Amino acid sequence: MMRLSAWLSPAFPVGGFAYSGGLETAIASELIKDEEGLYGWLRLLLTDGGLRNDAILFLEGHRRHGDEAALAELADLSVALAGSAERHQEVTRLGQSFLQAARSWPHPVLDMLERPVAYSVAVGAVSAAHGIASGDALSVFLPAQLSQLISVAVRLGVIGQRQAVELTARFEGDLLREVEALLHLTLDDLGSASITAETLSMRHETQYSRLFQS
Repeated sequence: MMRLSAWLSPAFPVGGFAYSGGLETAIASELIKDEEGLYGWLRLLLTDGGLRNDAILFLEGHRRHGDEAALAELADLSVALAGSAERHQEVTRLGQSFLQAARSWPHPVLDMLERPVAYSVAVGAVSAAHGIASGDALSVFLPAQLSQLISVAVRLGVIGQRQAVELTARFEGDLLREVEALLHLTLDDLGSASITAETLSMRHETQYSRLFQS
């Protein structure tokens, strides 16, 4: 767990600070104006959108960490699921950067992932390889993903630092419920009902003024 906390720390060199997952476009379009709007948006991603799919891929990477062929198949699927050029760039660059930095903790699983792979799959597989239980791993991975998106909103001026902390506390119950429910899901459960979020993520590529790469 100490290792996982290090891997998912904002200081770990994966470059996550450069990406917003389309959140920047939602804010620029004034669909998110305050803390309440941000909470609703992120909660939808967690229960029915991209964060849920990332969690499923994370867990599948965890399950397949010892099977090179199955892990390669999953890596290809995770990249193919990217809905836009920016999203593809985001997930693969984060995945590659994570694997490079994780070589400070040598393990054969790193050599099994020498191909484009989504960040979620990479973290899931490496976590399993180091003996971290799936529930424990997901309980750290999902809050880290949410914290990154909340940080985006802070940098774009939608909320302040105090509101960010309040929002983090507010999500605790949601995260506990989702982790418990997600543990039983498989690739058959992949899907999204957050159509607006997916569309805005694609629109970010042509946004005139932007701070983030996605």
